[in-house]
Amino acid sequence: MCDNRFGRRGFGMRHDHYGRHFGPQREFRVPVNIVRNDDSYEMLIFAPDRNKEDFKINVQGLELTISYELKDNLSEKRNWIRQEFSKSSFQRTFMIDSTVDTENISAQYNNGILQLTLPIVPGSEKPAQEINVS
Repeated sequence: MCDNRFGRRGFGMRHDHYGRHFGPQREFRVPVNIVRNDDSYEMLIFAPDRNKEDFKINVQGLELTISYELKDNLSEKRNWIRQEFSKSSFQRTFMIDSTVDTENISAQYNNGILQLTLPIVPGSEKPAQEINVS
């Protein structure tokens, strides 16, 4: 498992690579941007041409999972002249820490971007601490 940290504030993302193929057979992976605001984290998931009802967002422990299950892909059966993007099912899992107020996470889907707001619990962040070497 690979664990990346965003900034010094402890919001992390776990890459969900295990059991997956690399190279041309690799599973579709939607791009995600994460921004830290003063009182929340903002996640922007690029997923155009989806139905907002088909997104599933789940928090279990310290894992936040965002997924989309494609019900019927009629557009894939078309006689394409050129196809540079397609709509696919996906799942992304992120590690969050106890500074995130999981009870008040909100989501909106507009113009092909799924936006999650993860509020930070006021006063939950610990200041940086310097440790002396003896």
